[in-house]
Amino acid sequence: MASTIHIQVKRQDGPDKSARFETFDIDYEPGMNCTTLLQRIAATPVTTDGKQTSPVAYDACCLEEICGACTMVVNGKVRQACTALVDDLIKESPDLITLAPMTKFSTVRDLVVDRRRMFESLKRVSAWVELDDYSDRGASALVRPEDQEEAYPMSRCMTCGCCVEACPQFNEKSDFLGPQAITQAIMFNEHPVGGMTATKRLTALMEPGGIADCGNAQACVEVCPKEVPLLRGLAKAGRQTTLHAIKSFLSK
Repeated sequence: MASTIHIQVKRQDGPDKSARFETFDIDYEPGMNCTTLLQRIAATPVTTDGKQTSPVAYDACCLEEICGACTMVVNGKVRQACTALVDDLIKESPDLITLAPMTKFSTVRDLVVDRRRMFESLKRVSAWVELDDYSDRGASALVRPEDQEEAYPMSRCMTCGCCVEACPQFNEKSDFLGPQAITQAIMFNEHPVGGMTATKRLTALMEPGGIADCGNAQACVEVCPKEVPLLRGLAKAGRQTTLHAIKSFLSK
């Protein structure tokens, strides 16, 4: 095992600034992840050639793959910095570990990107359960165990952005909602209370940027760190919107 790790980081001082790469040498420690590397750089922000620089800006919160904040492109693959272990990365690329921001969002600074588009997509599909008030309405509807087993994997989504980074249909020239938002819409459609407003979500999924824009590349499911059944959600969205369109046509 190498005693020194070489890290190349894509830096950018602001949204309108030009990008550059800086390389750092960090002493190897057992059990390191990419967040650890960035912490070591912050402690001593000096490049390999001895140039004093600023600490790398990056997002992080839970450090245990729950919040989804630390998504970045590591060695060319989108993943969570907190669970991207250095020992595994060295096997992939023994000479150099490369850290870069996601490409589907505008860069705020260094590895920090503006992910508002994902949250706006959740708003478009009303990805929540609506309540009239907070008064006690008694026991909620019972959910069958098999329905719970179906819904729980979808609930693991942490809006990290890995799926949309890998999706070829999600880009600045497209209005595509993305697999994450579509799957969340289906999860709430199948909720006992959320199902009462399913029509609202299905209408949104039938609009430009909705399920029809999915190219079925299936790249999203390959990179999802929580193994959310995105393909199942997309397939259900296709069936539910088709039935909704037929019912709407026949009711005219």
